[in-house]
Amino acid sequence: MNIGVIGVNHNVAPIEIREKVSFTDIQKIEAINYLLDKEIEEIIILSTCNRSEIYIQSKNIENKIKIVEEFYESFFNLPGVKQYLFTKKDRDAIEHIYKVSAGLDSIVLGEDQILGQVRDAHEFSMQLGASKKKFNKLFREAITVSKDIKTKTKISQQPLSISYIGVRFLEEKLGNLEGKNALVIGIGKMSKLTMKHLEEGKVNTIYVSNRSHGKIKEIENDYKNIVPIQYNDRYKVLNDVDMVISATASPHIIIKADEMPKIERKIYMMDIALPRDIDPDINKLENVELYDIDDLKQIHDKNDQKRKELANIGLGMINESIDEFVEWLDSTNIDPTIESLNERCDEIREDTLDYIFRKINLDNREKKIIEKMMTSALKRLIREPIINLKQTKDKGKREEYMKMVEELFEI
Repeated sequence: MNIGVIGVNHNVAPIEIREKVSFTDIQKIEAINYLLDKEIEEIIILSTCNRSEIYIQSKNIENKIKIVEEFYESFFNLPGVKQYLFTKKDRDAIEHIYKVSAGLDSIVLGEDQILGQVRDAHEFSMQLGASKKKFNKLFREAITVSKDIKTKTKISQQPLSISYIGVRFLEEKLGNLEGKNALVIGIGKMSKLTMKHLEEGKVNTIYVSNRSHGKIKEIENDYKNIVPIQYNDRYKVLNDVDMVISATASPHIIIKADEMPKIERKIYMMDIALPRDIDPDINKLENVELYDIDDLKQIHDKNDQKRKELANIGLGMINESIDEFVEWLDSTNIDPTIESLNERCDEIREDTLDYIFRKINLDNREKKIIEKMMTSALKRLIREPIINLKQTKDKGKREEYMKMVEELFEI
C-alpha cells in the first residue's frame, strides 16, 4: 500500500523529547520541501502538544521510512532520537490516522481538539501540493468517520480536553476553585477552554496575559471575570493568584526561574504548552508546585471505562471504513493502465484525423463534427473494459485483465 507514519507521541516519548521535535509552520514547510526532494510522493505533518508525526505515501516505503527517521535526527540535531521514534506502515499506518483523528489515540480518550488539528494539517499540506489523490482521500475519510463516531457514540459529550483535566487537576490540588484567582497566559484554543472551565468552577478573577495585548480585547466580552494585564507584568500578579495555566505557542520559555519573584503563599502552576512555557526549575522554588502535560496522564476519569466501551464501537466503524479505503486504494493500481489506454486512443484519433484531413478537403465545421464523432467512438470502445476493470474486486483477476488490456492495445 506504500503508506507510512513516523514520529513521536505521548505513547512512546517523554515530554522532554516531544518538545524538541515540535514543528513550527515554517519548519513544516522546510521539512515538506526537503522530503519532496527525496522523491516522497505525499507528505502530511501533524504536530501537536502530544505528537510529532510525519505521514508519507511513496514507492519503496521501507526506504522512505528510513529517510524520515534520519531526517528527524538531522533536522532537529538530536542524535539518538531514533530510539523514541515509532513507525507504522500500510494498514497499521492507515488505522493510526483514523484513531488519531477520532481521539482514540489521545491521552484523553475521545477528545475533540485533535480532529481540527488533523484537518488543519491536511489543509496545510494540500496548500503546498504535498497531499494529493491518495492522502486527500485517506484524510477526508478519516475526518468523516471521526465525525460519525462522535455523533453515534457521543464519546466527546463530556468535556475532557487537556484544558478540562488540567483545571480539574488544579481543583483537586486546591480543594475547590470557588473564590480563587488564576492567571492564564495565552489566548489560543486551549486557553479559551481553560477560562471557560475556570468560570464554571466559579473562580473569582482570571488575569489574562498575552504577548499581543490587543487580542485580549477581542475576547473580553466572552468572559465575565477576566482582567487583562500587560505581558511584561505577568510576574507581578503571581502573588495575587492561586494558580497559573500557561498555553502559548511560544517556542521559548516564557516564565523563567531566575525572574520569578519570591512567592509568599502556595501557588500551583500548570504548563499545558509544548514546547513548554514554564521553566522546569521553578518546581524547586519555595511555595510553588509545577505540573505539565505528562502529569495529566495520572488522572483517571470516572467515565473512563465507558469511554473505552464507546471507543470499541468507534474502532468497528473505523475498520469498516479502512476496508473500503484499502479496496479503493487497490483499485487505483489500474489508473496507469487507464491513462495509457486513453493516451493510445488519443494517438489513434490524431493519426486517423490527420489522414482524413489530408485526403478530404473539409471546412472547420465539418472537421469539428468528424473529430467529435471519432472521439465519441473511441471512448465507447474503451468504456466497457475500463468499467469492468474498476468493478473487478478480485485483485488477481484485476491484474490479469490489466495485463491482457495492455497486451491487446499494445500499451
